[in-house]
Amino acid sequence: MTSDHHTDEKFIEKRKPKNPIKFKIQLNDEQKLAKEEILRNTVTLLAGQAGSGKTLLACQIALERLFNHEAEKIIITRPTVSKEEIGFLPGDLREKMDPWVQPIYQNMFNLYDKVKIESLIKDGKIEIVPVSFMRGRTFLDSVVIVDEAQNVTHEQMEMIVTRLGLRSKMIICGDSNQTDLKRKADSGFKFLYTAAKKIKNLVAITLKTNHRNPIVEDLVLLYENSPVTQ
Repeated sequence: MTSDHHTDEKFIEKRKPKNPIKFKIQLNDEQKLAKEEILRNTVTLLAGQAGSGKTLLACQIALERLFNHEAEKIIITRPTVSKEEIGFLPGDLREKMDPWVQPIYQNMFNLYDKVKIESLIKDGKIEIVPVSFMRGRTFLDSVVIVDEAQNVTHEQMEMIVTRLGLRSKMIICGDSNQTDLKRKADSGFKFLYTAAKKIKNLVAITLKTNHRNPIVEDLVLLYENSPVTQ
């Protein structure tokens, strides 16, 4: 449920499904431990290199809470770092955002039935909200996923985290090594990650296991340590 006002409606708890949700991909031990931390806290900064499974873990938690009636909606946002302004792109809002949210959709399709996921998107149970459209919104009874958060500026990050309403969780996924902003210092992800210890119910977690081809880890290190890319 989302609201444009500060008023609140009591969440009517529904009966959970009798059987556990069966996902097509199982979490590894590292992800299971991270999931426990995420469920214990309100806002999570989830860091990790390419292929560490950040977005997949966030999607698994969000879908599970939605299917178990612990949340009414999944909100997905992601910065659109591009030479083109989103307002000038063709199509409706979903079509405009499609190139940026496809990785999130793909993770959901990998986790669960594609037809079911597309139905949830159509019904508005999974909602795409561009960063620039979040101002003025309050997200109640939701799981908010912020993807590619290393490209969110300080001002945008402050605006995003203060959208969180009652009975909601936010999972902010990012990798500081993949910042596309002109100045890496402008990224609000690293700042909030380092500040996590100062705020109750805000936790910072780093995933280290590579879920892609083993060569990916070596390639990431190569580019990180190359003076050409500094």
